[in-house]
Amino acid sequence: MNYDLLMHMDMESQDTLDMALGNIENYMAALPGEPFRVALVANSGAVKLFTKANFGASFKVAGLRAKGVEFKLCANSLKKFAIPVEELMEGCEVIPAGIVEVVRLQREGYAYVKP
Repeated sequence: MNYDLLMHMDMESQDTLDMALGNIENYMAALPGEPFRVALVANSGAVKLFTKANFGASFKVAGLRAKGVEFKLCANSLKKFAIPVEELMEGCEVIPAGIVEVVRLQREGYAYVKP
């Protein structure tokens, strides 16, 4: 059985980010011994939440990254909001287009969840 999870964020909301990160933590805790992958894809205004200035979230993101969670940020959105790569939280991957990544991961069997 495939337990891969795709969490998709497109709104700039700290509450939504906190909920998404909590959902990911709960998801991982509920699958002891099961193989799975988790990716969070952020596009549109949500990319603004993944800068080093978001101190509280950066610790949670770092902890989840250490457990294998991938954080993928849309290059188109970063360009739109003039966010330089140097300002992003460590370990976030910049992808060409968030929407294309969402479709790609769904085609690979990831379950789509939007908090």
